[in-house]
Amino acid sequence: MFAEIFILILSGVIALLFSWAFRTLPGEDWQILACLPSRKGTDGIWRGVNLTYYGFFNALAYVFAVVMFLIMIGSLSIPLWGALSVVLPVLLICMWAARFIARWVEKKHHTFSVGAASFVGMVVAPWLILLVNMTLGKWWMFHIPMTETLAAIMIAYAFGEGIGRLACISFGCCYGKPLADCDPFIQKIFRRWNFVFWGRTKKIAYAQQLEGQAVVPIQALTAVICAGTGVLGFYLFIKGFAAVALIMTLLITQNWRFVSEFLRADHRGHGRISMYQIMTLLAMGYAIMIALLDTKHYLAAPNLMAGLLSLWNPELIMFLGALWVVAFVYAGKSSVTCSSIDIQIIEKNI
Repeated sequence: MFAEIFILILSGVIALLFSWAFRTLPGEDWQILACLPSRKGTDGIWRGVNLTYYGFFNALAYVFAVVMFLIMIGSLSIPLWGALSVVLPVLLICMWAARFIARWVEKKHHTFSVGAASFVGMVVAPWLILLVNMTLGKWWMFHIPMTETLAAIMIAYAFGEGIGRLACISFGCCYGKPLADCDPFIQKIFRRWNFVFWGRTKKIAYAQQLEGQAVVPIQALTAVICAGTGVLGFYLFIKGFAAVALIMTLLITQNWRFVSEFLRADHRGHGRISMYQIMTLLAMGYAIMIALLDTKHYLAAPNLMAGLLSLWNPELIMFLGALWVVAFVYAGKSSVTCSSIDIQIIEKNI
């Protein structure tokens, strides 16, 4: 019963967050979080560095995904350092891949891609688990189970992908096709439920001049589908069905990623089938093969309370705070917008 109550609370919090975000974040005032003066020009006006809500929500997604991963791994009584020895390298590699592969596919220097990051993460995760088991696992006498850990990674990814789409809404990127360009069936579905973005610095405005036009709310669809899949996968995992949770989460999130690209209007590389869609199919087949080949399953039943209690650790809390800051700076420092700041004295307040 405790697991069911936890799932209901988790679902309610996510639903409230999404309900607010879908109404609010397309607005112009939800792109730039802060402007920091960096250098003063000859005209006396400071040039500013913009920190974005894109970075804020990306950082939130990273931390939330890691927390959910640690809860699942902790519920199996796997040591915290064992879990971190897997998740830290995966995070670092994925953060690098999100920028590097996006540059390669889209031929742009200032862009990110969650699809690229998830592809690389799924490829390297099984090998990192094997490496940890052969090194740290032997030295410190612990074992990281393959299927259960991959399931935890995929479920955490689903949560991160869902919450991370709020970043895309705030920045106006990863946007859907204009309803006017869609077939009548799509127009009928999204006639009342669509996104209209405002602000000339939103990517949808400067990249394709779609400010003020109704578009398919693809970010919201992805957020709901991925977060919902994460909730269901988490419940299956806690009930002891890790393999089922892995396959289910993998199939839903990756098939949706493939299909959703046909509803997007932003540049995804050349060709009718994008490189990201090819990566999705390859990663899905690869991960399913790994899951089917693994015959050693963790026998102990997951204990949700033990997983939650494993988070009560001062060093872990500081680590999560540091992770949020690093992710925020990495993704939130805008390289496609700038600002001018005129700092003056308020004479009447002197």
